[in-house]
Amino acid sequence: MTGPEILDSRYAWLRLAVSLLIATVGNVGMWSIIVVMPAMQAEFGVDRAAAALPYTMTMVGFALGNFGIGRIVDRFGVTTALIGAAVMISAATALAAISPSVVIVSLLQVVIGFGTAASFGPLIADVSLWFLKRRGIAVAITASGNYLSGAIWPVVLAGILAEEGWRAVYLVLAVVTLAVMVPLALVLRRRVPLAARAHADGMSNLRAQAAGFSPRALMLLLGVAGVGCCVAMSMPQVHIVSLCVDLGYGPAVGGQMLSLMLLGGVGSRLVSGLLADKLGGVKTLLLGSVLQCLALFLYLPAGGLVSLYMVSLVFGLAQGGIVPSYALVVREYMPSAEAGRRVGFVLMATIGGMALGGWLSGYIFDVTGSYQMAFVNGIVWNFLNIGIMVLILMRTRPRRGATLPA
Repeated sequence: MTGPEILDSRYAWLRLAVSLLIATVGNVGMWSIIVVMPAMQAEFGVDRAAAALPYTMTMVGFALGNFGIGRIVDRFGVTTALIGAAVMISAATALAAISPSVVIVSLLQVVIGFGTAASFGPLIADVSLWFLKRRGIAVAITASGNYLSGAIWPVVLAGILAEEGWRAVYLVLAVVTLAVMVPLALVLRRRVPLAARAHADGMSNLRAQAAGFSPRALMLLLGVAGVGCCVAMSMPQVHIVSLCVDLGYGPAVGGQMLSLMLLGGVGSRLVSGLLADKLGGVKTLLLGSVLQCLALFLYLPAGGLVSLYMVSLVFGLAQGGIVPSYALVVREYMPSAEAGRRVGFVLMATIGGMALGGWLSGYIFDVTGSYQMAFVNGIVWNFLNIGIMVLILMRTRPRRGATLPA
């Protein structure tokens, strides 16, 4: 198959399955730092904001990587990007395992985050090129690898952390990342045919003609919205383990709660992908943002063990489909030749929001002595996201009499 018939084909689904495996392993660097954060804080003797700095720097690298590696994918293909990223992650993780200070760890986490990005935005952009009718669910499945990574690895690593410490956790990850990602990346060497790209771009152009924004303006607005939703999203995701430690439940319980949250996020992403194939990316994104805001309100009265488990699951079920929907909106209105950098820019903004929110929540905790105001801060940022998405929805509706392709 060399033309449009390769889109949504059996090969495309096989490629999707391999991409999901890569994402499940390749995103571990984003979650391992959350699991080891309390142990790292205790060893280095720093406050909560300083302990959150390695995570923040991971997300800075992750944000830059989504944009920079996206350009590499557009030009050289996803295989080259993934192999280079695997080498980068493995080397930086091994060095972090022998680092003498939280500052050195933080600098190395930038490199880990940059490499980890190859298994998120750039991989999502690559998968989106192989689907048209089922693009929503395909993107959602690929993005679910990020949450599967967060659901599986904290539980797997908990035993190593308890028995050997956080440095042993990093040494294990350095080996596993390289051993798994390189062989799987070689399976993705094939590039999407030009004829298939042209067919998909024709559909995107028809949608773009009905939009009320230029592609550039829409991309920038999506970026601002992404910062808003992900500052809110980061509060439970980044600090749930530390919150459980503060309440006396311990890091193992916090890791289980994070896993439950992210498993809920996997389900949410899959459902959102199916909805997006029917409703489109903008409506799906807005729905997820509203549900996330409601879930954040539920955290305010929660404090008991059972209530925290329940609210964490609700939060995961509410917010999982938000970030993949940004990629869908970009692909619905912009050409495939720009997929890597356009998707990369918007996801860079969402990850920047995660980085800002992770640090900001730690700072608010240090100032106030609790996470209550940090949750309120997240709710305020979430309202910013909702407002922007309502604006985009109103402006991107087709003009009366205009029709869009299915």
